[in-house]
Amino acid sequence: MKTPEFVCKKNGPYVVKGLETLQGADGKSYDVKEVTALCRCGGSKNKPYCDGTHAKVGFTDHKADDRRPDKREDHVADGITIHDNRGICAHAGRCTDGLPAVFRLRQEPFVDPRAAPADKIVEVIKSCPSGALSYTIDGVERRDLEQDPGVFVVPGGPYAVRGGGDLQGAEFGDGASREHFTLCRCGGSKNKPFCDGTHWNRDFDENALPREG
Repeated sequence: MKTPEFVCKKNGPYVVKGLETLQGADGKSYDVKEVTALCRCGGSKNKPYCDGTHAKVGFTDHKADDRRPDKREDHVADGITIHDNRGICAHAGRCTDGLPAVFRLRQEPFVDPRAAPADKIVEVIKSCPSGALSYTIDGVERRDLEQDPGVFVVPGGPYAVRGGGDLQGAEFGDGASREHFTLCRCGGSKNKPFCDGTHWNRDFDENALPREG
């Protein structure tokens, strides 16, 4: 399968070329065309597709100055090094729910690489949708996964890109995967075009009316 090409239109939608798989909850498949425009302002009445609402609500795609810093940290233990960049985290909770002894909420440092066996850590890192987490074993860093190309529309959350995608005009964070990453869909991320978990705070609603301003 070919990997899709994403173009972030200025203050507008994601224009995706060559997308073959657009999937929602419970395996629901959405129709795609050779060129598909996906909403990223959060206000379209035809989600996940763009309906032009971004122009009416004054959507801007700038990165906020007070966004979390793009900084990757390395956490070393016998047999594995965990790489973590909080600046590109989408806060899906896969790591903190899956292995709370290692990925510790409201504690510093956030990561304790010695709190679980390496194989368990690897399993959880592979579930990270944003690419904020990766790992090194035997001197080889592993940040990408073997997945078929496609986009998953996370209910009440971002677009989860899997299997690679040519995201044009966007600067990836330090150590970020180009194979899997999450794109903001609620319109409120401080790190556009990437998701930063703001949808949780906004109670992003699939069926909400357009938000002014």
